[in-house]
Amino acid sequence: MAREKYHVAHGRPTEFARRVKRSDALAQLSREHHHGLIVAQRLNRATAATAAAARDAFLGFWEQEGHQHFRVEEDVLLPALARHCSPTHDAVVRVVTDHIDIRRRAIDVAGDPTPDELRALGDRLHAHIRHEERMLFPLIEATLPDHELATLAVALEQAQEQHDR
Repeated sequence: MAREKYHVAHGRPTEFARRVKRSDALAQLSREHHHGLIVAQRLNRATAATAAAARDAFLGFWEQEGHQHFRVEEDVLLPALARHCSPTHDAVVRVVTDHIDIRRRAIDVAGDPTPDELRALGDRLHAHIRHEERMLFPLIEATLPDHELATLAVALEQAQEQHDR
């Protein structure tokens, strides 16, 4: 077990890290990731005939869930990790960089995007979600003590409730 935690904490996911059940603290974010993967798949399949529908599906997801998901990760999740891990850890830097790029792309696709632009957004969203699920979340689960994971779960739930109001 210690070896698996070491590999996760040092940016090398192990088979162990990929097959462990997600902690309760991160379960809601993982469910939201599933929704994001569905939208990413739709973007990846965009053609000239389906571009408007793919764009609308993404913008609906972004407005209802995606942008708030990013905010919660940046305001609650990453600061919790930063108590135990450098904020310049590659996994953290990638998440923040991805968020900025995806936000920029969300603004760009609100107009009349080409299928190539939609597919590029779909690729980026898919890769981002996979990074969080395979690298960031296992890092958090390996790094935060159980009592801090429990505290994180409450903080994430409260952030979601604030958004739902």
